[in-house]
Amino acid sequence: MSSHDVGADALVLIVAAGRGSRFGGEIPKQYRLLGGLPVLARTLAAFGAALPEARLLTTIHPDDSELYAAAVAALPADVAARMLPWVAGGATRQASVRNGLESASGADQKIVLVHDAARPFASNELISRACAAARNFGAAVPGFAVTDTIKAVDAEGVVAGTPDRATLRAVQTPQAFDYALLLSAHRAAAGLELTDDAAVAEKAGHKVHVFEGDVGNMKITSAGDLEAAERRLAGDLSDIRVGSGYDVHAFEDGDHVWLGGVAIPHTKKLLGHSDADVLMHAVTDAIFGALADGDIGSHFPPSDPQWKGAASHIFLAYAAERVRARGGVIAHIDATVIAERPKVGPHRDAIRAKLAEIMGMDVGRVAVKATTSEQLGFTGREEGIAAMATATVRLPFGA
Repeated sequence: MSSHDVGADALVLIVAAGRGSRFGGEIPKQYRLLGGLPVLARTLAAFGAALPEARLLTTIHPDDSELYAAAVAALPADVAARMLPWVAGGATRQASVRNGLESASGADQKIVLVHDAARPFASNELISRACAAARNFGAAVPGFAVTDTIKAVDAEGVVAGTPDRATLRAVQTPQAFDYALLLSAHRAAAGLELTDDAAVAEKAGHKVHVFEGDVGNMKITSAGDLEAAERRLAGDLSDIRVGSGYDVHAFEDGDHVWLGGVAIPHTKKLLGHSDADVLMHAVTDAIFGALADGDIGSHFPPSDPQWKGAASHIFLAYAAERVRARGGVIAHIDATVIAERPKVGPHRDAIRAKLAEIMGMDVGRVAVKATTSEQLGFTGREEGIAAMATATVRLPFGA
């Protein structure tokens, strides 16, 4: 495989500075959840997987820095490691792209792919065609033939003409360019109002080629589009897996117990090689079980001193990342704590929120319950705590 094939000479510029006014709501559409992950995270993951050596850069609105950080935290580690620091976008899409290009001007990339953050379904094949087109032509955009008749209308809404649809193409992103060519074109177009990067290159006198697009490369513009994307994602992730997890830890002297990443005051603490978070361990094992990927002990052996006293969120975040690395999502978690004391109810919402944060999923997909064993057995004698969990995971078929 050549360095070109893995994107070693490529920069991926994701434009995510828009406010999504047509979508509505307080959260811009690129940060809305799609299958439990932010739309932007899915977009970045698609390019990270297709081009495993490319660097990725995102232009964002400065007010969205926390939303952006959450989206990047949901990425597989190898993709997150190739993310360049975010760049503040401008007042227009054109200004945002230029800001991104200027920020990378001292680097050594030869080509750049400019893509909308709200297009999370760019396929490996489309991205590969974009890279090839950038190298072959210097300026190229994906497009597909228009099937509907197009009418030009005047200011009063009267038909002024009917273009020959054989000459028309619906254009998408990623738009693909020689990096130096596009940067120079954007500098020359400063102050103009052009609709896309192809128009910027055209204005500078460059020929822009059209390569084969993908009708599945949809853009999320409205709430209805997001619903359609959810339905599509559910269809793509047709391999539904269920895993179970169980863990138990004994009590020892202490003043709190860790349950689901929350420190709960108690007269004792749990004994274990790590922080002994029995609930998080059960959830972690349930995810590994759904993936048929061993158990927590095989990934983090208690015989290894580096895990002595380790925070269990490390284990859970790793398991969630294993799901994302296979292109899947954690659809639901159902967990039960078995203990006489401490009482879980007052802390339930905090535990659910913490687990959801670590796994990068909506809190509405995390259930936490608690029960006693009616003073029977080791939990009934308050010698320790047990936890059970079930994880439902959706994967692409055959992943």
